[in-house]
Amino acid sequence: MSRWIFFFLFVAIVEVYAFQALKTITKTRWILVAYQVISLLAVLYIVFQFTQFDRRVGQNSKTLITFGLLLLLFIPKLILTSIMLLEDVFRIFSGTFTFFFVDNQKESFLPDRRRFVSQVALVIAAIPFSSLLYGMTKGKYNFRVIRQTLFFPDLPEAFDGFTITQISDIHSGSFDNAEKINYAVDLINEQNADMLLFTGDLVNTHATEMRPWIDVFNRIQPHQYGKFSVLGNHDYGEYIQWPSQAAKTQNFEDIKDVHRQIGFDLLLNQHTKIKKGDSEIAVVGVENWGKNFKQAGDLNKASEGLTKEDFKILMSHDPSHWEYEVKHDDKHYQLTLSGHTHGLQFGIEIPGIFQWSPVQYVYKQWAGLYENVGRYIYVNRGFGFHAYPGRVGIWPEITVFELKKGEKVA
Repeated sequence: MSRWIFFFLFVAIVEVYAFQALKTITKTRWILVAYQVISLLAVLYIVFQFTQFDRRVGQNSKTLITFGLLLLLFIPKLILTSIMLLEDVFRIFSGTFTFFFVDNQKESFLPDRRRFVSQVALVIAAIPFSSLLYGMTKGKYNFRVIRQTLFFPDLPEAFDGFTITQISDIHSGSFDNAEKINYAVDLINEQNADMLLFTGDLVNTHATEMRPWIDVFNRIQPHQYGKFSVLGNHDYGEYIQWPSQAAKTQNFEDIKDVHRQIGFDLLLNQHTKIKKGDSEIAVVGVENWGKNFKQAGDLNKASEGLTKEDFKILMSHDPSHWEYEVKHDDKHYQLTLSGHTHGLQFGIEIPGIFQWSPVQYVYKQWAGLYENVGRYIYVNRGFGFHAYPGRVGIWPEITVFELKKGEKVA
């Protein structure tokens, strides 16, 4: 009950300030009434949908829409409120000074709101509003192909120029546009890489989420040296209430079988050798290991029989695994591929110049390439989306790596 009191108090404060900002730039009655009606209906819809949330089902299309609407409605208004609150602080100080030191006979203690401040606040608030709206309509399918050339002194000669396509975080239960997903599959095929690696989170929760998309992902062409995958935290069904442990177990088995149905070899704390001529590299796949999520990954088991001298590509869904276990491991994992963070699906990226997202305050490695003493991790920004049904500034990604033997030339 207390959380609803807090929520409605929060809504009331935000709405009052947002309405005040609107009133300073227009007195047209029908605009003000329409704004109030639309805001009220949106809040009622959000409250209703949250009360209908079923933990036995988890995220679905309605929860995606609801969360998107929540962000679309309140992030711009929070910005408005912050600016208007700052103006109120100034008005209080100004009014106090005037009352005690200049003219205490004024009818109004507080100076009037300044139209200019409200205009500036509305313009600033329009930026996240339009960005979030774009992210929900266009940005979530704004697929980008990102290319990385990586140099390794110990790469076997035969693998010089070897190419790998990585995708991550499909989250098929969030998809709502078959044409866009088919387009993304075409992009994957166009890369014509030697090998394809998928680093987890096939679904949001249920194996059945993949049923409409199996034929689509079966369109991914065979790769000469294979298609391999691992599990992500969402693939374990940890985030809903199951009717029984048997149902949860069956769902997990079904998810693993979907990997087979779409042509991926699922690596469950195991590795496989990729041979080219007389040389070989190891592809190591661990189950999910996250600092704050399920820790089913067993790096030692997955790498049993491998040595420090073997060239290894590790697939581990959560990049915190690299930070806490992998990067200082004696077996020297030359390249780790992860996903999981989605870059929070929100941020600012200017390639080679600037990169920011709130998720960086939680994960040290959250998007792109990182290096530690010759060991690399690449965090894929994700193929799909989850929770917020969109992407702003952090676009869905297909990554293509070219492995080169030798030292990188500065």
